[in-house]
Amino acid sequence: MTATWLPTLITASPEEGYDLAVTLSRVAVRKTQPDGEVRARLRQSYDEDFGALIAISHVVATNFRTVAAANDYWRSAG
Repeated sequence: MTATWLPTLITASPEEGYDLAVTLSRVAVRKTQPDGEVRARLRQSYDEDFGALIAISHVVATNFRTVAAANDYWRSAG
């Protein structure tokens, strides 16, 4: 069996969960557009676009909600 890049959604803390949510978001972009040169070129169209940056934040927040639920909101707050 091969190793997976995402063995679990379980994290030790909300901060680690947020970092995982960012990673999930970044991996989705890489899987959607595997060509790094294309991603770099496209980045120029949104890196100063506040609407695009807000949309990116929404994607991360959605992924964080998923991670938080998987962690039972960090073992029910305590």
